[in-house]
Amino acid sequence: MGLKTILVCLTTPDHADTLMNVAVPLARRHNAHLIGLHTVEALVVYPGIAMHIPDPAFAAFNESQKEESAKIKNTFEKNTQNEDFQSEYRLVRAEAVSANERMVESARAADIVIMAHEDKAADRYDQRNAQVQVIRESGRPVIVVPLGYDGPEVGANIVVGWSDTREAARAAHDMLNIARNDAEVTVLRVGEGPKNALKDVDAIDVAETLARHGLKTTLQHREASSKGIADVLNSVAFENGADLIVTGAFGHSKAYDFVIGATTYALLKDAKLPVLFSK
Repeated sequence: MGLKTILVCLTTPDHADTLMNVAVPLARRHNAHLIGLHTVEALVVYPGIAMHIPDPAFAAFNESQKEESAKIKNTFEKNTQNEDFQSEYRLVRAEAVSANERMVESARAADIVIMAHEDKAADRYDQRNAQVQVIRESGRPVIVVPLGYDGPEVGANIVVGWSDTREAARAAHDMLNIARNDAEVTVLRVGEGPKNALKDVDAIDVAETLARHGLKTTLQHREASSKGIADVLNSVAFENGADLIVTGAFGHSKAYDFVIGATTYALLKDAKLPVLFSK
């Protein structure tokens, strides 16, 4: 059925154009409804803290929020005004919850979510780790776009990171809504696999399944790098001229991810291409 509702989370003016350059071609190709979401931060005064915030401070805070929202709205409208697909800009107030929670709420009704890499220099405090929260809690696939990314439209040449997990299976099938009809797809198994590649039944099965959808599918095995699986995914994607990496996200517990680290966090930190994460 393809994509019919695309949500792009426009957190700051700095990265709005980058995100729209990914979102607009997708919406155009699928004739999808494109929603640009921006959340307005609430100025919270915590109970028990004896302090007075003067009216000018409130006024200055509100004015800065209006200016940022206006810049983001202008960017959204500039990129959509000449398009035939339906688009809408949503300004949502965080109120008593965080911006991240508002993004999660909005994401649940979308076919796919598009977000920028975290930018600690530009993101508001209540937007920190938004990507992790939306991936973990929204139940929707999320494309995270590198800051300043200026590459080709996603969906023509894709690398799918494969492992025998629920998350990887979900990602491979979510990818079908993104891939062009004649896309080249590399199913990549990283790490120690069977000595005989023909006995890698799970990876072969998923490659054949994708091929039945008309995709030009190949299966590759690579040894894990000392720098981790994310480094191998980035390297193979570069070698293949890929425009998108697809992977399952957060296949371990939060405690494991915190202590050991995980491929998801590594890609969120240092992916060179847009990455589709599915949880």
